[in-house]
Parts: sequence; C-alpha cells; structure tokens
Amino acid sequence: MSRGRTALVARSTGVVLDNPHHGLFVYQTRVLGKYRWLMNGKQPEFSCGSNIEQHSWMGYFIQAPQNWKATPPSEASPLQQTIELRLKRSVGEGMQEEVQLTNYTQVKTSVQLELEFKPQFLSPEEAGGERKQQGKLSSRWSHVQPDAWELDFSYEAEHHYEHQGDVGDARIKRGLALRIEHADSEPEHSRARIRFAVKLEPHGTWRCCLNWIARVEENALPLSAACFHHGATEYERKRVSYLSAASSFDCGNGDLRDVVRKSVERARLDLAALRMFDLESDGRIAVAAGIPTYMGVFGRDMLGTAWQASLLGPELALGSLDVLSRSQASQVNEWRDAVPGKIVHEMHTDPLSMLNFRPKGAYYGSVSGSFLYPLLISELWHWTGNLDLIRPYVEPGRRALECADRYSLDETGFYRYQTHSEQGMKNQGWKDSQDAIVYPDGSQVPAPIGTCEMQAFAYAAKRHFSEILWWVGERAEALRLYKESATLKERFNDRFWMEEEGTFAMGIDNHGELIRSVASDPGHCLLSGIVDESRVPRLANRMLMKDMFSGWGIRTLSAHHPAYNPFSYHRGSVWPVENGSFVLGLARYGLLGEMHQLARALFEAARLFPHCRLPEVFGGHQRGDDAPFPGLYTRADWPQAWSASATLTILRALLGLFPYAVADLLVIDPHLPEWLPELTVQNLRVGKARATIRFQRKPDGSTDYRITELEGKLHVVRQPSPNSLTADWAERVKDALFSLAPAA
Repeated sequence: MSRGRTALVARSTGVVLDNPHHGLFVYQTRVLGKYRWLMNGKQPEFSCGSNIEQHSWMGYFIQAPQNWKATPPSEASPLQQTIELRLKRSVGEGMQEEVQLTNYTQVKTSVQLELEFKPQFLSPEEAGGERKQQGKLSSRWSHVQPDAWELDFSYEAEHHYEHQGDVGDARIKRGLALRIEHADSEPEHSRARIRFAVKLEPHGTWRCCLNWIARVEENALPLSAACFHHGATEYERKRVSYLSAASSFDCGNGDLRDVVRKSVERARLDLAALRMFDLESDGRIAVAAGIPTYMGVFGRDMLGTAWQASLLGPELALGSLDVLSRSQASQVNEWRDAVPGKIVHEMHTDPLSMLNFRPKGAYYGSVSGSFLYPLLISELWHWTGNLDLIRPYVEPGRRALECADRYSLDETGFYRYQTHSEQGMKNQGWKDSQDAIVYPDGSQVPAPIGTCEMQAFAYAAKRHFSEILWWVGERAEALRLYKESATLKERFNDRFWMEEEGTFAMGIDNHGELIRSVASDPGHCLLSGIVDESRVPRLANRMLMKDMFSGWGIRTLSAHHPAYNPFSYHRGSVWPVENGSFVLGLARYGLLGEMHQLARALFEAARLFPHCRLPEVFGGHQRGDDAPFPGLYTRADWPQAWSASATLTILRALLGLFPYAVADLLVIDPHLPEWLPELTVQNLRVGKARATIRFQRKPDGSTDYRITELEGKLHVVRQPSPNSLTADWAERVKDALFSLAPAA
C-alpha cells in the first residue's frame, strides 16, 4: 500500500517480519523494519485482509479467549470462540491505524494486546546488507494529553565525504513519533513495544488510534488520514479534485472492454496515488516513478509519464517541468555526472543519498531528460495553446538541448553517452541497466555508446522545440533546429539501417561501429518520426516477428539473441511503457492492423494482473498453450507511473488525437478495433474548451464520432485516413510553419 512519499510493504497478513524488502518506508527510508500485533503473547490467526484503495488496507485476525473453558461450547477454536482483532491502515507521509478488539463470545474476558515494532532509519539496500551510516537514535515516552500518549524517535547522522573533488560534510535529521489517541485503556511502553490491558464484556468492543508521524529534518509531515472517519483530509480533497478535473473514459461492457475500462481507471487512480505533494504548487502535479523502489524524483520517468498522460490534462506536464527546471544542473560535477543544462536523472531522499555516500541525492547520469524536457514543452503547448504558461520553461528547454549538443554530440556526428562518475551508471540511455547493451555474440558493449533511440529523441526534440521557438519569436534559432533535425534524420537512416535485418541497429559503440543486435529500441525511432517512410513497413514487420513479439508485447531483445533472458530487466522482458509508445508509432503511419494487434496484446496482458494494472515490466515468455501467462520480473514496481500512463497512450493511438489549442483545433483519426467498438472520452480539455466525445465503430469497420458535450470553442476535424504511409498531423504543422521561415 502506498501514497505520496510513503509505502508499507508487508506480508499478505499485514505483518512486517524478517524480510529486508518489507517495512514502512517514508522518503525512501525504512523507518520501521518490524511491525506486528500480538494477543496474549501470540500472533493471532489471520482470517483475511485486502487493500481497500491503493493507500488503505483492512485485516481480520482471530484468537480464542484465555478463559475459553468457561464459554459454551467448551472448544478452544477461534472459529467457535472468537476474539476479533480488526486493523484498518492508511498511509500517506506516515501511517495511521485504527485498532478494534471485539469479543464475540458469551463470557467476559481479558486480552493482553501488544504491538511489536522496530525503528531503523535505513536506506533500502542497507536493510538486506551492511549498515553504512551510523547515527544516533534516541527515544522519549510522554503522556501529552489526557487521552493521548506519544513515543518519539529521533535519528541524527553525519558523514564527511570526498568524491572526485566534491568534498564536504552532510547531516540528516529524521524522526518518527507514535501518537496513541482515543484508546479505551491506557498504554504501557517498554523498549520497542506498546501494551494494552484490555477487558471485554460479552460482545464488547475496545478501540484505539495510532498515528505514525514522520519528520524530515525539523518538519513533521502531515498525515493524509484521520482516525474513525473524522472527515476528509486536505490530501484527499486534492486527490478528488484532480481526478474530477482529469479526463475519464467509458467503453461499455464486454470481455476485453471491461479490461480496458478497469485498466485505464486504475491508471488514473495510480497516478493520483503517486503524487509527491511536497513538490507541488498551483495545480502542478509531480509524481514518483513507482512503488516501492522509485519513490522519488526520476527525471525521464516524470517527463515520459506526463507526455503519455497528456489526455488527462496539463497538470502532470506543468508539475514535471517545474520540478525539473528547479533541479537542472548549473555546473560541472563529475561525481554526479552533472554538466550545465542537464536534466536530473534521479533525486533520492534516503540516508545514504542525503549523506552523500553515493551521488543519488542529485544524480544526472541520463541523456534522455535533455530531449524529453523540450518534447514535453511542445506537448503542453499543443494541448493548452497558452504561451504564458510555457514561457518559464523555454529557457530550461533550450539549455537542455544545448547541453546535449555540447557534451553528447561527438565526432561521429551522433549522440553518445559515457559516465564520468566513479559511482555512475554505465548505460545512460532508455535501457539503463548495467548489462542492457550487448553485441550480437552476447558480449557487453563498452562506453561511449550511442543508442538508436538517443538519436530519435534528439531528432524529435529539435523538431518539436523548433516550433516552440518559432511561436515565442526566436525564428532564426527555430529554423536552425528544424534544419539540424532534418540533417540528423538523413544521416541516421544512412548509418543505422541494417538492410539484412529490416531494422535499425541497437546503436553505435566506442569505435563508432554498429551494434547489430536486434532489439526493441528501433520502436522509439518509429514513434519519433526519424524513420524514412520507405522503411516503415519493414521495421514494423520486424518488430512483430515471433522472436520480438511474445504475444503479450514486444520484447526488449530478440529471443534469438544469445543474451536473451525473459526474466531480465532489459534483455528480453516486456515493458508496457515501450509498447504503449510503439502502438502510437504504428498509428502515426496508418498501420492499423499492427496497431490493433499490439494494443490488444497489452490489454490482454493487463487482464492477467490484479486490478488490470500493468506492472513496470514482465517476462518475455512466448504466449502459447504451454505458457498461458508470462513470468514476472520479481522486483518490478507496481504501481508504476509510466506503465499506468502507457494505457492512455494506447487510447490516444486508437482515437488518433492531435490537439492544436492555439487554433481551437482537435484533429482526430479514430480507428476502433472489433474488440473495442465504442469509447467515450469525457471532460477532454483542449485550450479553454472541454468536450465529451463518443466514438463508435460502424459495421463497415470505420469509426464515427459525436460530440455530446462542449464547453468553449473547439473545432473537431477528422483527418483523412492515409492511403499510404504519412507522418502525423503534428509534422504537417511544423512543415507549414517553416515554409514561412525564409520570409520571416
């Protein structure tokens, strides 16, 4: 269960015990490593439990009373003689728990109720290994009010660090207070235990409320829950407000339609649950990358998620651009892989990062953010048409592109990455795991490396950002970027294409030679528009061959490759975020059959998982009678932001939506498949307009639409379906704009 900066990872019974991956995590710090309730010295029998929402859980536990012989019938079975312990938990910048004991017997009894817990203040990786940071932990027990008691833990640590010229002293202060309220009997405290002596009449009930309040430095974090239904918190009001403003979707009833509806609604709820409220302001929403591993700022994840979720509204884009502009690098720091203008890759808040044992307090080892940032500005512009809204982000976008050109564009004429940090990440493209980039013989590719999608992202960023510069009056620079993108496209198609394979090489190596492995990376090229149209059919066909297409999605690496491993992170697994983009890439070129095939596979995969929620990544096993479901990457985050938003990308592809708000225009090219014959988008925002549009597949296979509600001014125009391959409407706009450039 999770919300905001907090996650509780526990057994299905709600117990935290003897597992380094379990615990209560706040700001990526395991503040509690043990948590369980005992009745009369024993762990009660677990009846059942379940999440109510992503942030809340309830469980039932039972135990026979100590004086069971006095109860009719005289049988020491908790099923026949039941003392019930009911727990209700809610997390959000801490944890709140309602505790209720009920005596379902016919005699008076007593219970020694005891809570065991263990405060730790560890980075997650320390929990399963050696503790590297050694601070001072103190505690204080007090009776703070007539009906409230508090056990307060304070933790302080410091560390002197020296890394590649980055020298200093770092300190942290963290805290955790257990506040006990509304207890029907007074608690007792000894070490890491709280005890209650409870007396229960027949069918009597005892209750109390526990609030675990976390502190970061001197700031107590506001709990996002209230005991015993004391009304909605500010956190909940914000969540409800966002969901009511965001677009919603309905597709009727039916087998796969139910999956689509549940998956998309789960995406909306998960994005709301991943919000980091401490980074938000003025309606700008910032989301963490995933639970439980990535509960912090991840630059490319925020940017990719916001781009994919643009159907919901502009809030995620504004929040992402805002957070990342504030953390944009301003100087060279080799230990952090930072250079001026670079977009931060990750910002962790755990003790090891904040004490600078490692550079992840602010680490810049990724090239993707420098391209995705200007791309998201363009997307925000298309949906809002508001120059005042995007102006604050234009200069950070320009600096990000300049950074990529200055530090990543090398003598090969292409973009390549290489870490300069002693603790840096070797691979800094989309596939950033240590062993992701491989030669055809399975051996590892040394850095510097220029993956094909790096070139695709650079092409798209320059092409789209050139339009932004045109609109803000920077015509000469806009034209330069536009021409550079065209030149890059030509050089890329000449250099990276593998004629014998019908696809692009994975990248170029440290000698500028092609990495001729067949992988998923070229799918991003398809979406970006960098692919020469004459090669699109062969590329799409190659992506959907059996060694690449598992039946559930397109693998990260061909199953014929010697390094293929269906359980790996990037060498044969299936990533929903990639595949959602591939669906949209197929749509932009009018490859409708291929688009429908891949979209269906992904929703059928979603059906395999609880709540129809796609995980971060899953196994690349071939779908078939002997494997009716794929394996799972066991450390996958779930929920995960850009897996959630991938479902929205698929819907956008099926509907062929392109907004151009500055002209009060929405261009559509809908092609609903047989398995999704109707789809309604409610509260779709384009500029100042809001619309509800119902799309319906006709008997002849075409898709019709009807605007059922419209507030404000909006022209909805159908784009003629392409008879041959064509770029999408966004490309036509740019071509039209820059046909005016010489005169301008």
